[in-house]
Amino acid sequence: MLKFYYNPRSPMARRVWRTLLEKGIQFEPVLMKLNGDQLQPEFLEINPFHHIPVILDDGFRVVESLAILDYLEAKYPIPALLPTDAESLAKVRMVQMVTTHELLPKMIPLLFETKDSPKFLQANEHIDKGLKFLSECLGNGYYYAGKQFTLADIVAGTDLSLLPKIGISFSNYPNLQSWFERLMEREVWQQTELSVEDFERFKQVLLKMRNRKLNQENKANEHQ
Repeated sequence: MLKFYYNPRSPMARRVWRTLLEKGIQFEPVLMKLNGDQLQPEFLEINPFHHIPVILDDGFRVVESLAILDYLEAKYPIPALLPTDAESLAKVRMVQMVTTHELLPKMIPLLFETKDSPKFLQANEHIDKGLKFLSECLGNGYYYAGKQFTLADIVAGTDLSLLPKIGISFSNYPNLQSWFERLMEREVWQQTELSVEDFERFKQVLLKMRNRKLNQENKANEHQ
């Protein structure tokens, strides 16, 4: 049976979790507490970069959430979560990449910076640019590939669900708001959405990771 190494607070892991559930794939969950268990030798043998999510499927290892999603779609194609026409497929990929590379990293400063700090203002402006792009891609569609629910909806919906929790609404983008509400009505999403308590714990994990990175950078600068 497929093994799924995850923590439900991680947006990258939750992308995969929701995909497994939406596809009805049976799996063995392996909960990572992220209190150091991801640095244990047995896990580093699976992923030397000590990140989640990871899947092991019949002995085949896949790391990185987007690679895992592609693997699951190729091996378990029903129900299909990717369109087949060129334009819709390109739109799905764009939404996934923009969400991953342009939006998600900019959410971190919003959690820890003051609202008048340059980093906060820059991140807020960039997120608004990203939301505008995603709104334009969605247009009047029910989902990003029309009526077909796809990996674009899973990735963008999972990551954007963090925004209301940090005080950013979709009020300037009514089509995104309607799309987001449709996602939250899905049974899988109701089962897997972060509670307020889990979100606060997620913030604490991010804070520890951020402080650890800053300490490493400071030590490196001291030795230069």
